[in-house]
Amino acid sequence: MEFSLPIPNDARRDLARGWLMLGLVSLLGSGLFSLLLVLARAPFVQGLIPWADFFHTALVVHVDLSVLVWFLAFAGVLWSLNSSNRWMRTGHFALWLSIAGAVAMTAAPFTGESHPLMSNYIPVLQQPLFLGGLVLFSLGIAALVLRAMISIPPVGSRSEGGAALRFGLNTAAVATVIALVAFAWSYFAMPVGVEGRLRYELLFWGGGHVLQFTYTLLMLAAWLWLASASGLKLPLSPRVAMVLFGFGLLAVFSVPVIYLAHPVGSVAHIRLFTWLMQYGGSLATLPLAVIVLAGLFDSPRAPAPARPLRAALIASMLLFGIGGVIGFFIHGANVTVPAHYHGSIVGVTLAFMGLTYHLLPALGLGTPEPRWAHVQPYLYGGGQLLHVLGLLISGGYGVPRKVAGAAQGLDTIERVAAMGLMGLGGLIAILGGLLFLILVWRALRSTPRIVAS
Repeated sequence: MEFSLPIPNDARRDLARGWLMLGLVSLLGSGLFSLLLVLARAPFVQGLIPWADFFHTALVVHVDLSVLVWFLAFAGVLWSLNSSNRWMRTGHFALWLSIAGAVAMTAAPFTGESHPLMSNYIPVLQQPLFLGGLVLFSLGIAALVLRAMISIPPVGSRSEGGAALRFGLNTAAVATVIALVAFAWSYFAMPVGVEGRLRYELLFWGGGHVLQFTYTLLMLAAWLWLASASGLKLPLSPRVAMVLFGFGLLAVFSVPVIYLAHPVGSVAHIRLFTWLMQYGGSLATLPLAVIVLAGLFDSPRAPAPARPLRAALIASMLLFGIGGVIGFFIHGANVTVPAHYHGSIVGVTLAFMGLTYHLLPALGLGTPEPRWAHVQPYLYGGGQLLHVLGLLISGGYGVPRKVAGAAQGLDTIERVAAMGLMGLGGLIAILGGLLFLILVWRALRSTPRIVAS
């Protein structure tokens, strides 16, 4: 059974290319900021970057570009491919709004005092340009998902793999709508007098958790597509795949109940969303992950052109699985928390990187060099694995999160060694991310140009 979608050769393809360009540029910007972050935390080197406030500013922009913009831009790619030709102007309007918002957020640190606030899920710079850019980007995504819901094509026969992928992408769109509703609900139900970091923490808590389901559902669709494209024989019917995608929405549909039952900011409100992500995320991911793993063990080696896709699939599943397991061992505000979400986030990123390799030629954007594209997921994923393990070990020694320099308290050889492992892994991962961008750039440069006669 082949899980894939046909690539339209019309305006929808052009729209998908635009979203892909936004995602790739956001990854480039995120990588530049991540280099500063790794250096600011690494032993011996951190003293050369004494601006702790700059560390937090760079962290805000890095997180928002590498997660919020990259993930939702790639969602724009997939939803544009999985759409009819309706409301195309809305689609282009959504893209340009999102581009304007991302540019404003990226430029904000260079325009004056940043006042970074490390709120979970969407950290912010408390200054007008950044906040204005975040609003513009949010409006762009709202327009994107509105079009995704209105221009949904028929899913097709439930006996076809493409129908299961379409259904999975539709569930991700529904989750995004609920996330946007949650953000608005939190804004209007915010307790009076809450300001500063706590205000943004409460604002983004509910919707931020729901967005993780969007990312997970998109990743699961990418896993199925990569599995088929790399020659895996999956013991999975399209009907069962649809049921498994539906599990993700079961958890998401409990969000209005949480808001109605417990006020924003209450202990129960915060705890229930934490449990929703821990246990609902496992319900959404684990069954399909087990099936894909079974296919990996029961299938021959991928043919040479498909090896980059198989590598991305394997690395994605490994990192996402490790990140998920770490999430059950979080105690306190130490660097075990970023170990958890770096594993999970990188798992999603690797799936999107692999699907980018597959989609580039189909979108008329050239073909990445297969040999290096096969190496890249292992280089990036291996570096991130060392990065995550360094953070996990450091968390066991109580190294606090969201700090840099002397505030980390690297006063024992164990803490220094663990954070050194983190720094080494981070630098290797940066090289892997840079290799991805180079491969994509070279593929884009190799795209044939049509010369007017």
